[in-house]
Amino acid sequence: MKPKKKQANSVARRKEQQAAQEKRMKRIMWITGASIVVLVLLFVFIRPQGEKTAEDSKDMFNYSTLPVLGNPEAPVKLVEFGDFKCPTCRAFSQSISPEIQKDYIDTGKVAMYFMNFLVISPDGDSNTAALAAQSVFHQNKDEYWKFNKALYDNQQDEATVWATPEFLVDLARKENIKVDYDLLSKDIKDKTYQNEVNEHDTVANKLNVMSTPSLFINGNKVSDQDILNYDSIKSTIDKALAAQNK
Repeated sequence: MKPKKKQANSVARRKEQQAAQEKRMKRIMWITGASIVVLVLLFVFIRPQGEKTAEDSKDMFNYSTLPVLGNPEAPVKLVEFGDFKCPTCRAFSQSISPEIQKDYIDTGKVAMYFMNFLVISPDGDSNTAALAAQSVFHQNKDEYWKFNKALYDNQQDEATVWATPEFLVDLARKENIKVDYDLLSKDIKDKTYQNEVNEHDTVANKLNVMSTPSLFINGNKVSDQDILNYDSIKSTIDKALAAQNK
């Protein structure tokens, strides 16, 4: 009888082991299935960073709150992210912006907007210059672009701290920018418009902007390699205009 009992016990253990194995397999299959469902949901509902469409980008620009050069009702909206201490931004301001203005802004085809993106001295005088520009914008919108140009034209070496409150107020006086200079000085020192500068930075980061100047034309980012290539920018603007006319 003992051999039979041992055999019975062995069969019982095998059945227990088989049942446990089946239970483990069911658990693994359930976990695997749940993981697949989660991955599918992530794929469907979450677009990977960096794959924003032009429509996504356009929705991130609150155009009515930004400095604008030209007719806000123009069919093409061009947004420049810039840093007043950035040498390439200065080159863009002096060589590319005038061409865009002559060919497209003055003819009512393009409205150009500006947003601050601090890359040279985010915690220093890049920020101070942006605060000054925002103060001018809020005091006298018609004077903003004159001050914007003056900042770039009087830009100094990026390694030096030059955009101090005193320098910025003196520059506004020298260029006859029609604002209250005492208020300008106060706005800079009190960081009155710091939240706006920070908001510009936040939008830039959400759009994966990595450098200045960066351009968006109707929500489409211009290649950084073409930023000082007017023919390429012109071609992108023309395509945007053609799309609006369809």
